[in-house]
Amino acid sequence: MNLFADIRSLVLDSLAAMTADGTLPEGLSFDNVAVEPPRDAAHGDMATNAAMVLAKPARMKPRDIAQALVPHLTADPRINSAEVAGPGFLNLRLAEGVWQGVIGSVLTEGTGFGRSDMGQGRKVNVEYVSANPTGPLHVGHTRGAVFGDALASLLAYAGYDVTREYYINDGGAQVDVLARSVYLRYLEALGQEVAFAEGTYPGDYLIPVGEQLAADKGDTWVDQPEDVWLEELRDFATDAMMALIREDLAALGVEMDVFFSEKSLYGTGRIEAAIEDLRAKDLIYRGTLEPPKGKTPEDWEPREQTLFRSTAHGDDLDRPIMKSDGSWTYFAPDIAYHYDKVSRGFDALIDVFGADHGGYVKRMKAAVSALSDGKVPLDIKLTQLVRLFKNGEPFKMSKRAGNFVTLRDVVDQVGPDVTRFVMLTRKNDATLDFDFDKVLEQSRENPVFYVQYAHARVMSVLRKAAEAGFAADDATLAGADLGRITHESELAVARKLAEWPRLVETAARTNEPHRVAFYLYELAGDFHALWNRGNELHELRFIQEGDVATSQAKMALARAVSVVISAGLGILGVTPAQEMR
Repeated sequence: MNLFADIRSLVLDSLAAMTADGTLPEGLSFDNVAVEPPRDAAHGDMATNAAMVLAKPARMKPRDIAQALVPHLTADPRINSAEVAGPGFLNLRLAEGVWQGVIGSVLTEGTGFGRSDMGQGRKVNVEYVSANPTGPLHVGHTRGAVFGDALASLLAYAGYDVTREYYINDGGAQVDVLARSVYLRYLEALGQEVAFAEGTYPGDYLIPVGEQLAADKGDTWVDQPEDVWLEELRDFATDAMMALIREDLAALGVEMDVFFSEKSLYGTGRIEAAIEDLRAKDLIYRGTLEPPKGKTPEDWEPREQTLFRSTAHGDDLDRPIMKSDGSWTYFAPDIAYHYDKVSRGFDALIDVFGADHGGYVKRMKAAVSALSDGKVPLDIKLTQLVRLFKNGEPFKMSKRAGNFVTLRDVVDQVGPDVTRFVMLTRKNDATLDFDFDKVLEQSRENPVFYVQYAHARVMSVLRKAAEAGFAADDATLAGADLGRITHESELAVARKLAEWPRLVETAARTNEPHRVAFYLYELAGDFHALWNRGNELHELRFIQEGDVATSQAKMALARAVSVVISAGLGILGVTPAQEMR
């Protein structure tokens, strides 16, 4: 059940009837007609812009269209009133029975309430985390991991066929540095004194890797030149780091469908094939770029390069794909990787990047547009910085990592559920403050606690009902006399429940899973308000002694709240609390 979609269908049917009777001209498009919650709840339950968007193409005054639409809508028993407001908006008030019916739908459909077929099974690839395999994941990766994972779950909930993917950056020079760093730990494990040069990785996390290498190789590689051990050690070190990264992701509850190796693109003809595809479209050429902004002629040396004509697909300037020594730039394997994605038949691609990759957005969008002939959209989401605080001070760096706070530092402090929810309490492109003390507070200011407490309260009501001998299973509650739910505080909760299916589609359409966290906080607020009113008004308490029918109706409302909270938390990857300790 999607009540907003149902009422929109009513509006569209009414407009079709107005077209049939000559009130509206033929040939109008109703695509932009929307039914939404009004900005001010005092104005009604829903509002439609139908008259506003049709006025110009119909060559009519919007108020005339709105007034003609009113009798069509109020003829439906679900609509109590339709009032024309301002220049032509229509504010609708729905019958109580509609909101009571929402409660029953939630209990009948369970966590499927709100699921959508909007995606129609279209294949979407969501690539996220994709950290260099040179160390443990840090707190910035944590935010990207949570955001990407929640987005993938949201899209799946909205009817898309989603693939979660991690791109292993194991083809660049940083993996050579990793191998050399592990070699130092290997020598250290064999009792030698070592010194880490600037640019190597001195974190303690490489100690067990060096020890394992020493156990496997003994002193075979001691005093051997780099060309003896570098290639094998690259693979060994990368495998060890990816095992660590997989453990970190598992601790956060993140599971990938695909791990794609950058290294697999080299020496296999796959980069060349992608570039040839672009060359065949006249998008590869030899040319000279203009000086970068801020450069003077004295420090700029123009040279001919192999370039991708990315400006033909919306970029600000064309991009080099090959260095002067004939090797590929970093951009070339990225083109090949996305060529592979397009070739796998995805209908849409989403990349989740850290904020420091903002300069890559236009060139990657241009590449995907060129490779897919504009048929496969690429949405790139940037996750902004996370600022960590504890005891009122910035959280100190991790000794184990050497120079940053790790994902495991965060998860070990507060747990995966708190970590995931808090990471979604801000839009992805806004800086997020993560205060270790505040995220564990039991107060309304802590959104994690506030939402979990609402779910736990419902569970406590159901346990008390069982102790009192009331049947409180979902099937029984779905069949309760929901006509007994009449108080404005109760109906406010039902109205909020009705927004859930629409919220899912909006969040999925915009690729914004934080909307789910915001919604859950608002739903929890409405439920807590009802709970607190029950402390003042006996008739609002969920268990009415001696009145099984009314108790079951009120428990049905409470249970519907927990069902939707559970569904929402499931999208965010958070386990609903059964009780609060």
